[in-house]
Amino acid sequence: MQKLIAIENADLGYGRRRVLTGINFDIEAGDFLGIVGPNGSGKTTLLKAALGLLMPISGRVTRQSTDLRVGYVPQRESVDTYFPLTVLDIVLMGRFRSLSFAGRPRRSDKDRAQQALEHVGIADLARRSYPNLSGGQKQRTLIARALVGDPQLLILDEPTNGMDLASESAIMQLLGRLHAEGISIVMVSHLLHLVVNHAKRVAIVGEGTLREGDVATMITGPSLSDLYQMPVRVERVDGRLVVLPQNGPEERT
Repeated sequence: MQKLIAIENADLGYGRRRVLTGINFDIEAGDFLGIVGPNGSGKTTLLKAALGLLMPISGRVTRQSTDLRVGYVPQRESVDTYFPLTVLDIVLMGRFRSLSFAGRPRRSDKDRAQQALEHVGIADLARRSYPNLSGGQKQRTLIARALVGDPQLLILDEPTNGMDLASESAIMQLLGRLHAEGISIVMVSHLLHLVVNHAKRVAIVGEGTLREGDVATMITGPSLSDLYQMPVRVERVDGRLVVLPQNGPEERT
């Protein structure tokens, strides 16, 4: 399998503070990778390193090539909604590398942005004010902004945070479609039920380190109980995995 991004023997953190140590981790072509772990465990730190926004304290982070196209979808709360930008304005931000010398979008940029909006199913919202959208509509807008650069790899930070069930399901169906179209997906989420039923591979971040493998190997009651320091069980219901907190003493086999 072709490696898109490789993190080798890396310590990651800020200044002298190491958040993750001894990390060996690859993002591969064709991945649908879910990254999980408790709050503050270093999931966002790992994303920043993969995106090239954070230099490792030691070790190295390398890309398959300097031409690797990566689309990043941040948490919706990180996008400033005070300015009255339209949906199309937001998506055009993803074309900054191809803008004219004057920094103005050309007709080709606007056409590509409209195509991206069609791809995520909100072409009719192009002229709507971004701050007035629903959570699901905002998320589709940010995904369109990432797609407008024709990425080979899409990295998303908590893409369904704060959504209702219908919006959450719709976003996950969209990500599944994009993956089927050949885009590699990396998704950070604290919602384990999404990761275990959509991702093909899982990276668990906790206690300063990282473990990764396929869903069946990594998502077990004992491993999640150790990670979250509470009894957890994993069951299959109607063909889907369900992760549940376990009341009473934890049973291990």
